[in-house]
Amino acid sequence: MTALAYTVAFEGIEARIVEVQCAVTPGIPAFTIVGLADKAVSEARERVRSALSALQIALPSKRITINLSPADMPKIGSHFDLPIALALLAALDIIPADDAARTVALGELSLNGDLVAVVGALPAAMAAATEDRQLLCPHACGAEAAWVGNARVIAPRSLAAVIRHFNGKSVLAPSEPGEVRGPARARDLSEVKGQERAKRALEIAAAGRHHLLLVGSPGSGKSMLAARIPGILPPLTPTEALETSMIHSVSGLLDEGGINRERPFREPHHTASMAAIVGGGRGAKPGEISLAHNGVLFMDEFPEFPRTVLETLRQPIETGEVIVARANAHVKYPCRFMLVAAANPCKCGYLTDPARACSRAPICGEDYMGRISGPLMDRFDLRVEVPPVAFTDLDLPQSGESSAFVAARVAKARQAQTDRYAASALVRVNADAEGQILEQYATPDAEGRALLTRVAERFGLSARGYHRVLRVARTIADLEGSDTVHQPHVAEAVSYRLALSKEV
Repeated sequence: MTALAYTVAFEGIEARIVEVQCAVTPGIPAFTIVGLADKAVSEARERVRSALSALQIALPSKRITINLSPADMPKIGSHFDLPIALALLAALDIIPADDAARTVALGELSLNGDLVAVVGALPAAMAAATEDRQLLCPHACGAEAAWVGNARVIAPRSLAAVIRHFNGKSVLAPSEPGEVRGPARARDLSEVKGQERAKRALEIAAAGRHHLLLVGSPGSGKSMLAARIPGILPPLTPTEALETSMIHSVSGLLDEGGINRERPFREPHHTASMAAIVGGGRGAKPGEISLAHNGVLFMDEFPEFPRTVLETLRQPIETGEVIVARANAHVKYPCRFMLVAAANPCKCGYLTDPARACSRAPICGEDYMGRISGPLMDRFDLRVEVPPVAFTDLDLPQSGESSAFVAARVAKARQAQTDRYAASALVRVNADAEGQILEQYATPDAEGRALLTRVAERFGLSARGYHRVLRVARTIADLEGSDTVHQPHVAEAVSYRLALSKEV
């Protein structure tokens, strides 16, 4: 007899349906798994055999063949244990074959029959909903998968519970979606003494998801400012939360089986490899830029990153997606993130301090910042110099606005952008606007256009730089609640664009 069950194989964050066929035929007793399975999948036969033995279920003295179809698709991971066991139980008439054939299953089996959590439950539930089948997964993955409302999710704790459920002896209730709320952040903008221009740049960047470069001497507060960005960002929308959680699900980063509504904040070390930043490795896993999707990617000591790593950021910044191409994998991941980079002005960091600058100034600064290529520097919408704060100012009382006040303005500006671009599937914030949409909503008034034209002619703005100034100006106008981009908005946007420029 041949029985069927279904599972998924992952290609990036996309889950492809795999048909698990089980045939029990006369012949020399054997247990064979075919269908381009890797080592973890091949070892499933021993885990399944032991789990069934723990349940007092003896395998027949026949030839058992498991085929994973399509056979030319690589099968990687331990989540094939449960669907293989399900198809085998159906072939042995222990559970109804029709019920098994209507089920997409994933889960790892322990030797005593317990189900162990696996990655990718959320994309698997999406695939099950598309195929109009129910999803069977370990109990620890149920709350995560249940977020897909169109899929009926059954999450037992053991293989014995699976058998009782399908036989009608102890039917399990569908899982309920869960949510993981991030801890309350104690870092507040009001704690930052001085740095008013930098805090203003943070607000603009957060409101329009613009890329930001902070340059200043060691101890000036660059990392401290960046660490307070999550406190002024609005929570993820349901759509954004689902997108981000899909990536985190295949990476195994969803704890407690729920979806986090807090925007990701990733801060890789400057010794990170290209595969760690962009994605790759075994199975072409998502990198830091994809894990920061809909959130913030903070790269401290930006010029210290390898040149090859920095240059790989150019294309993802523009397109919002990255294609990881390897010999055995070719997958695409979304990566619409806000890049916040921090750098010292030179190797020693004290280029702007006459009392502490080295004898190689200013050549040392040009050499150090020259590690950031011109095309990559051109992609930063906001460039801010962060001056050092005198230690005598640290004893002054807090005078700036709290993160809550700034977050309220940012949320209002984000909502205005959501309403403005509601008809566009590709544009959510001002940083995404381009072409006709940018001309329609970000064209300044006559005075603003005249100012921008003079600046472009005087400082030789590239076409990319010209459009990025318009996007920043549009965000500044949104923060003020203005429907039209005026000259002061353009002037402020230009001031951030020309900072750190040699011509100024």
